[in-house]
Amino acid sequence: MSKRNLYLQTVPVEEAVEKYSAELAKVLRADTETKAAGDCLGQVTAAAVFARCCSPLFNDAAMDGIAVRAADTRTASEQEPLLLTEGKDYIEIDTGDPIRLPYDAVIMAEDVLVEDESHVRITGAAPAWQHVRPIGEDIIEGEMLIPSGHLLRPVDIAAAIAGGNAELEVFRRPRVAIIPTGDEIVSGLDGKEGAAASGSIIDSNSYMFSGMVSEAGGLAQIYAPVEDDYEKLKTAVLAAAEESDVVIVNAGSSAGREDYTVHVLREIGRVIVHGVAIKPGKPVILAIAGGKPVIGLPGYPVSAYIDFENFVLPVLNMLTGRQGTNRKTVKAVLSKRLVSSLKHREYVRVRVGKVKDRFVASPLARGAGAAMSLVKADGFCVIPQNSEGFEAGEEVEIELYKSPQELGHTLVSIGSHDLILDVIADKISLSSSHVGSMGGLLALQRGETTIAPTHLLNMETGEYNVSYIRELFPGRKMALIKGVTRIQGIMVKKGNPLGIKGVADLTRCRYVNRQKGAGTRVLLDYKLAQLGIDPAAIDGYDKEATTHMAVAALVAREDIDAGMGIESAARAMGLDFIEVGPEEYDFALAQESLALPEVQDFIAVLKSEDFHRRLAKMGGYGWERSGEIVIID
Repeated sequence: MSKRNLYLQTVPVEEAVEKYSAELAKVLRADTETKAAGDCLGQVTAAAVFARCCSPLFNDAAMDGIAVRAADTRTASEQEPLLLTEGKDYIEIDTGDPIRLPYDAVIMAEDVLVEDESHVRITGAAPAWQHVRPIGEDIIEGEMLIPSGHLLRPVDIAAAIAGGNAELEVFRRPRVAIIPTGDEIVSGLDGKEGAAASGSIIDSNSYMFSGMVSEAGGLAQIYAPVEDDYEKLKTAVLAAAEESDVVIVNAGSSAGREDYTVHVLREIGRVIVHGVAIKPGKPVILAIAGGKPVIGLPGYPVSAYIDFENFVLPVLNMLTGRQGTNRKTVKAVLSKRLVSSLKHREYVRVRVGKVKDRFVASPLARGAGAAMSLVKADGFCVIPQNSEGFEAGEEVEIELYKSPQELGHTLVSIGSHDLILDVIADKISLSSSHVGSMGGLLALQRGETTIAPTHLLNMETGEYNVSYIRELFPGRKMALIKGVTRIQGIMVKKGNPLGIKGVADLTRCRYVNRQKGAGTRVLLDYKLAQLGIDPAAIDGYDKEATTHMAVAALVAREDIDAGMGIESAARAMGLDFIEVGPEEYDFALAQESLALPEVQDFIAVLKSEDFHRRLAKMGGYGWERSGEIVIID
């Protein structure tokens, strides 16, 4: 059996950072450089910057007009305008021109009456030093302009140059080598075609790291992918450590048979930590080789991102002089229950929006490979180690990527899933969480969402949505924004190899269902009841997926034959589709919420021609009533 990197124990996050930082402090030195001030944007001052001259360097005009001797203008008034002669009583002057004696005041051009080419009249006295910027008004020679340890902004550079500093001493940008590893990895620059041709995985992590290094003030260099070969990896790491200040090895840090990184680092250096109590991101390696930090990051994108923020950024801060990022936090109500292991600190990506006077956080996909959850996230909910998690409706602290003000204009949607939510989110700021129609209406009942997408069929009347809203919100003034009609059906593999024709045929295939409370599941149950079929007769009735696209993706695999969903999801995944029937997909909300600007923007999108064109392209939708308001008393 091949040797595996089994974890005997994992280290808490704070302990891992402190332990690694203490070891790096013994070998790491932040280098400084003196360079042209204009090239220092985003770098940190290694020494305080003092003014080498005054600004302005001389008394200068603050306005366009004429320079005069203030004492000569004392008799000027509107009743008796004073006549001045150019060259004798005044000179013409522009903003920024030096003011030299005997002139000591400026009269704005707007206040000057032109008599002829060499004479003007003024209608008021000019006090001494009127509209004159005295020498050193802004900067005094010798004063400190910028302290050491300051992250240089454009305004800082301008001030330094105004104070006579052509060059600045700053912390040098660290060079960071990024080494992707794995037999299955191809360069991201080869694109889809390169990966498809070889059955490989596109390296996207390296470009994420490169961007994060740049944001942190470093200079990234992406190396060619290194295959799973011990000696080749060792050669690559040694070369990178020689050429760079920090080395990141991506993938190969876990317990796989071909995960060589930790063994290589133990041979050529010291492994300080292998395995941290963090989820996702446990198999991180913190090492030193050739006197340089070498960090092994896991291959899953979310794990890699979280480990970079927790373990790579502190190292880069040591080299750049930066103090680190203090993210804004808000208290928010959770829309879903979050259960966690006691063993790890867990980072859960969330969308955040405001419902009335409180923020609501909707958890996104938690898998370590769910890269899109990073794209969609507004922040993280951190579940501490030794905590079992949080309940739905519980108030938690969220670390934000965006400002609370920006999130205050985000429309919160909790309920049934449809691909049109992505189309709408391309037009307005929309935070959507998919918990099924009934789950959304219950969230609306608790005040945790502004709108609830729903498509619940009343099995007795055949009516959609209205009866459920009346039952759940007695005595409350509610409304329904009409969304789309859409075609529900059975998604099967291309060519329909099992010859499935309708709901009755689901008893002879492997099925994947939607979660309890989902409108699609209600429709299936309705059809099964009409046919007198016991749900237990369907293999997979209890196997659940939370979105139409998740069902489609599972059907596209070998182990699932069919699943109920919408036609647009089937088209998106290249599946065949057997129509079951149309349904109404609408949005429930309180009547008072109709006046909200973000709701009005939402309605405008539903009514727009561009939205209707997108629906036509996706297929399986009708939009005759989109954006119409139905009042439910």
